[in-house]
Amino acid sequence: MNPSDSLPPLRCISSMATRQLLTRLARQYRQATGIEVALESVGGVDAARRLAAGEAFDVAVLASDAVAGLVASGHLAAGSEAVVALSGLAAAVAEGRPAPRTDTLAQLLRLLGEAGAIGYSTGPSGKALLERLRQWGVLEALQPRLVQAPPGQPVAAMVARGEVDIGFQQLSEMVHSPGIALLAELPPEARIVTAFTAAACVPSPRSDEACAFIRYLCGAQAAEAKQEEGMSPAPVGS
Repeated sequence: MNPSDSLPPLRCISSMATRQLLTRLARQYRQATGIEVALESVGGVDAARRLAAGEAFDVAVLASDAVAGLVASGHLAAGSEAVVALSGLAAAVAEGRPAPRTDTLAQLLRLLGEAGAIGYSTGPSGKALLERLRQWGVLEALQPRLVQAPPGQPVAAMVARGEVDIGFQQLSEMVHSPGIALLAELPPEARIVTAFTAAACVPSPRSDEACAFIRYLCGAQAAEAKQEEGMSPAPVGS
């Protein structure tokens, strides 16, 4: 009998953007080590709130700014943080619609100006998108047509149901979604990359095991899964 079989699963909480990746890597980790990881993926805002309230987990994987705040408040262990993956912003329209050109900022702004409703997320990419719209001077004009997805609900689902004409969210949350067509790469001015960081939770009686799992998430053996799930490995030393 493997000693790890008698241990309860490591508890990991994450935002929805990394759900597919972590599900896959947790399965790989189980196969490699015999240690099971129980993953719960929710809206990033909800995950941070639950951790701040003291809910018991061993590992958290959230946007880097959220992790930094939870480290500062003592809910995640300082020194345990590691950037797991980078995720870029993507845009999509409903499957079957003509895919508009978005090579330049002018084309993107024209598309947004013509859209009836524009979906965006509650996560870091959604906040960053609103800031870009403000910088481009179009936020006020577009505000009545901006539709924010409820926490934990994919923007892609809103696009597929026809609730919005175009939707923006992490590529990792859109890449395998049915009923949508991803647009070509966004212009440089609209490229938004979010870093997702893992950290050990405080208090956790299994901090050593938590840190071992975090190292696995950042290792070379996880790179292929990151690429296939719409993310990329973090640069060495980040």
